[in-house]
Amino acid sequence: MPYPSIEDLPAPVRAHLPTHAQEIYAAAFNNASTEYQARGPEQRERIAHSVAWAAVKHKYKKSGDRWVPRQRR
Repeated sequence: MPYPSIEDLPAPVRAHLPTHAQEIYAAAFNNASTEYQARGPEQRERIAHSVAWAAVKHKYKKSGDRWVPRQRR
C-alpha cells in the first residue's frame, strides 16, 4: 500500500527519521511498491520496506540514537 504523505508512514519511521529521510523513505517505498506489484501483497510490501530503508541508508547514517546526513565526498 503506497503512502500518500509522510504522515501516513508507520509510527516507528516517523518517530526516528528526520523529515527529509521520511520523504526519501516514502518515495522509495511507493516506487518499489509499484515496481514489484506482480509479487503478491506480502512479498511486495516486504520488498518495498527493504528498498525504502536502503534508500534512506544511502543518504543517512545512524549516529547514536539519531539519523544524520552522510558526508559527501
